[in-house]
Amino acid sequence: MNNRLSGGSGKGESRPLKGLLLDLDGTIYHGGVPIPGADMLIRRLNEIGLPYRFVTNNSSAAPETVAKRLQTMGIDAQPQDVCTSAQAAARYVADKRPGARVLVIGESGLRDALLDAGLNVVDRQADVVVQGIDRAFTYEKAAEAVAAILGGADFVMTNPDLLLPTESGLKPGAGSIGAMIAAAGGKKPVVIGKPSSILMDYALAELGMDAAETWVVGDNMATDIAAGKAADCGTILVLTGLTTRGNYEQYARAAGCEPDVICGDLSELMSYISSFMRS
Repeated sequence: MNNRLSGGSGKGESRPLKGLLLDLDGTIYHGGVPIPGADMLIRRLNEIGLPYRFVTNNSSAAPETVAKRLQTMGIDAQPQDVCTSAQAAARYVADKRPGARVLVIGESGLRDALLDAGLNVVDRQADVVVQGIDRAFTYEKAAEAVAAILGGADFVMTNPDLLLPTESGLKPGAGSIGAMIAAAGGKKPVVIGKPSSILMDYALAELGMDAAETWVVGDNMATDIAAGKAADCGTILVLTGLTTRGNYEQYARAAGCEPDVICGDLSELMSYISSFMRS
């Protein structure tokens, strides 16, 4: 397929490609199974020296854990190659309120990122509530978060995903937990993960690239492609996960945006990237 969309922005014609921000689930793997060609894609990017980062809305796992997971699938990855919504949330809070007292609703990946950013994790009298996926979420945790927000604490949510794909089906995601806290606390959260540009801006800084020379690659129109557009990056939709030829029009309408380029699979993506290298 590997075509630019008719009626699109046309940026794909002239925009340079010097770096990539790669989605993970649906783009590089499905659950614990690598998508065909993922290992060869990353190997080829390393061979040609094209910088990239894996960018994920998942706040539960540290970059080391994500990298190890990729390695078990035969995909070359190092912790420094990974950018998570937890890291971006920690950076966001640390930049806005250095040394802030933070109440965490989340798992170890989020807590560790906040601590690494020099923030103080507390149980009460918080300056900021930072919330991500929490599979041990309880009514008591919700009450603590809401009390802090009603008391004036800022509210930051790692990602808005309402549903979390698991091997046993879809389960409530970070966005569902956040919706409950927002409703009770009467305050909308600052959203860090895709489709927000905050995670993408963090990843661009880690990559050391400008948006004008970086492309976002993903399978989800409403998160990956919308986030790339929000960050002013080029966007490449791969039909390896959520979006297919059959449902493309439906998802494009729902997302309110279109990618600059569509590739049917990772082999076509590599061919498209190679065309830049030859030009």
